[in-house]
Amino acid sequence: MTAKKAFYITTPIYYVNDIPHIGHAYTTLACDVMARFKRMDGFDVMFLTGTDEHGQKVEKSAAAKGKDPLEFCDEVSMRFRELAKVMNFSNDDFIRTTEERHKIACQALWRKLEDSGNIYLDKYSGWYSVRDEAYYAENELTQGKGGEKLAPTGAPVEWVEEESYFFKLSAWEDKLLEWYEKLPETVLPKSRKNEVKSFVEGGLRDLSVSRTSFSWGVPVPGNDKHIMYVWIDALTNYLTAAGYPDVDCEKFQKFWPADIHMVGKDIVRFHGVYWPAFLMAAGIEPPKRVFAHGWWTNEGQKISKSLGNVIDPFEIVEEFGLDQVRYFLMREVPFGNDGDFSHTAMINRINSDLANDLGNLAQRSLSMIFKNCNGQIPETGVFTPEDEKILAQVDGLLSQVRELMDRQSINKSLEVIWKVVSDCNVYFAGQAPWALKTTDPQRMGTVLYITAEVVRQIGILISFIMPESSAKLLDQINIATDQRGFSQLGTPGRLVSGTVLDKPEGVFPRYIKADDK
Repeated sequence: MTAKKAFYITTPIYYVNDIPHIGHAYTTLACDVMARFKRMDGFDVMFLTGTDEHGQKVEKSAAAKGKDPLEFCDEVSMRFRELAKVMNFSNDDFIRTTEERHKIACQALWRKLEDSGNIYLDKYSGWYSVRDEAYYAENELTQGKGGEKLAPTGAPVEWVEEESYFFKLSAWEDKLLEWYEKLPETVLPKSRKNEVKSFVEGGLRDLSVSRTSFSWGVPVPGNDKHIMYVWIDALTNYLTAAGYPDVDCEKFQKFWPADIHMVGKDIVRFHGVYWPAFLMAAGIEPPKRVFAHGWWTNEGQKISKSLGNVIDPFEIVEEFGLDQVRYFLMREVPFGNDGDFSHTAMINRINSDLANDLGNLAQRSLSMIFKNCNGQIPETGVFTPEDEKILAQVDGLLSQVRELMDRQSINKSLEVIWKVVSDCNVYFAGQAPWALKTTDPQRMGTVLYITAEVVRQIGILISFIMPESSAKLLDQINIATDQRGFSQLGTPGRLVSGTVLDKPEGVFPRYIKADDK
């Protein structure tokens, strides 16, 4: 038996200085969608998410609430676990950087970097942003209204002087540029690759990788007055979950290097520059791809606490429904671009794409079968060119979607699926099976069979986006659980005439505002 191909996808681990918001849900959802698709496509998948619990920012947030750092981390980390349940994420592991397995991995990586001559002790003086957990050069800073210096992100910076270990980042310029050149799609979208490439071409300075001004973190091995820079700690989580430092273990051999690190565009430098340099220096293969997606606005406005317009994923799922939110977030904007969250756009997607297009197609065709074909999938007559055309369209969907998903073009995948849904609605209306009941019942049965077959295949295909709705739809056609994989798309899984149907019920209700009910 041939071993399954492996696929390892990660979210960034989320900082626990605050509760989850729409950005966290969006990134993890994209990974969940990729992981579900790959599992259905025959891959052995590892999907990782988790929480980043060390650093000065966490220490300060805990102190502000009068709590011990670990107690504070326990509470916030649990909210991220709850988000995973509410959003129906299928992650295989949830890592916390306060776990012992992670401390072991961090210190092992540090020793590798030190042994290879890539870490040295010196003194650091420069600008540091606690909010970003990042160091900035003078020429990257701007001046705020009050005269304070600000990072490119708008975060305030402070002057820091302390003894520090340094990583020889400057020694890896050529290797990084060679990596970008050799693997053109190692950082995507292309605009983000250009960004990190330009940063490296501008010249790299050695990176301060330890701090002595706070204590909440992983101690540097052999010198525990130093705490590891939070990004070495955080990024190492991807190795920890794969079994590092046991590089000979089956898990590490199977899943490393990671196939995709999914990140927000604000942290692409850490993942596209620092992380591959750390790995190369330690003699470990870099990830195959870093994909940096865009940010969401809310009704056209930048999302911020001060504006009071932070989008709570728990609340929007409660209001609109889980699969409806999953569909909207993945369909609304080209993945990689910025997007705007709008209640009007959400309602339009629910009522147009889900209720009117797919929901109506399924309800009309299956209800006609239930009422006019003794509740059974009908026998078919000779297929017409129109029948063959719509079947060919749905049979060819998987290869199109597979190609798009391999480029993380998630919204385009949904577009091509919904193009077939739309075309099948046109086919169904044009064939008018309701008018054939008395004049040509065999032809009516053929049209209903063809439409139900399209609904079956669409039901299987959408399971990676809307697993609960997919299951409800396929239940209505009495498709066995073991017949819902991608291997059943096309002719291998064709509907069997005579299959008994349950009375159809709508899977995608229209959204009606409370005050309109």
